[in-house]
Amino acid sequence: MKIDALLSPLELPALANRDLRGAACVVFDILRATSTFVTALHHGAVKIIPVSEITEAVALRRQHPAYRLAGERDGVRICAAQSSGTDFDFGNSPREFAPERVRGQTLVSTTTNGTRALQSCAWAKLVLAGSFLNLGVTAEYLLAQSPPEILLVCAGTGNDVADEDVLAAGALVELLTARWDARPTLTAAAESASKSWQAAKLDLLAALGRAKNGRRLLALPDLRDDVAFCAQRDVYNLVATLSPDGSLYRI
Repeated sequence: MKIDALLSPLELPALANRDLRGAACVVFDILRATSTFVTALHHGAVKIIPVSEITEAVALRRQHPAYRLAGERDGVRICAAQSSGTDFDFGNSPREFAPERVRGQTLVSTTTNGTRALQSCAWAKLVLAGSFLNLGVTAEYLLAQSPPEILLVCAGTGNDVADEDVLAAGALVELLTARWDARPTLTAAAESASKSWQAAKLDLLAALGRAKNGRRLLALPDLRDDVAFCAQRDVYNLVATLSPDGSLYRI
């Protein structure tokens, strides 16, 4: 068993040339896409279709008028001026995706980094959306599947490393190495994520608040509570997986 990590979004294009047919990929966009996706699925969304571009999301809405649109640019909900006249129904705050708003709905989401990261490893044997909100059950699912390789994909912020994603990757490394019968082989990147987690885990909320994304969200009154929300551990008992049709489902 090998655990590798992709820490920078600048590494995402190289996945196109990597053989992932036997790998399980776990994508982290802690602040906030993957945290939002698992929240929406927990609250009853049927599926989430991640797309890279605003135009893709709008085109799907035109084909399927019942679909709900979600996403952000620069952290803020996409408005009509950015999408040829279509105001999106949701932004990218997990607190927006309440049961009464998403139960039974299909959501189409486009975010700055998270949806692109999911698509970049879509041909892997298994692709999961990970967050602190469902980290424990995600670890248990990986242990049950026992893939030969696990790749932890940190979505990042723009072209920059996102500290919060690296911390989540390191936290998952800790869970997997503690519970696996034979200790997995860690690459240098996975070891680096693990060390970052060990240094920060005693106060995760403070660590997220120091991260670039955390500071940006804390400066926005309507979004500051997202940081504490996304720092919660193991509040959802669900695994979010990307299916062959390109949609995220709850399993």
